[in-house]
Amino acid sequence: MFREILFDIEQFAATTTDLAAVQRFTVDAIATRLPHYDWVGFYMLVPEDRTMLVLGPFHGAPTDHVRIPVAQGICGAAVAQGETIVVDDVAADPRYLSCSIETRSEIVVPIRVHGEIVGEIDIDSHTPAAFGAKDRSFVEECAAVVGNFLEAAS
Repeated sequence: MFREILFDIEQFAATTTDLAAVQRFTVDAIATRLPHYDWVGFYMLVPEDRTMLVLGPFHGAPTDHVRIPVAQGICGAAVAQGETIVVDDVAADPRYLSCSIETRSEIVVPIRVHGEIVGEIDIDSHTPAAFGAKDRSFVEECAAVVGNFLEAAS
């Protein structure tokens, strides 16, 4: 299923020049086809203030966390550390900013353009330890598609 979803995202990204459309297609393709991916969204760095992440297109329950400082939460940590973060049990991670009482695990993958982080894909699951090595590779490939799309547009 991962290969099919990634192929569809790549094909869609090749047909548009609209970042929001690519993001919307990506979150919908992932969330509607992978049942343990309960919340899928983009947080993008504010170009004028690279210390702040702002919520972009997402699929799932609404969140109060529409702006996250890079110094806060798992989303902020992924940007600050410059790497993918997988949390098997959000209740055990003091960085976790509670968005839903149902969330049990999370993966956050940075998006890079010309080597610089510009945003991230954030995915929550109601299942503990939902994200293994294959999930990580898949989400990292999705982030690379979006990064490549942005590079081609710049």
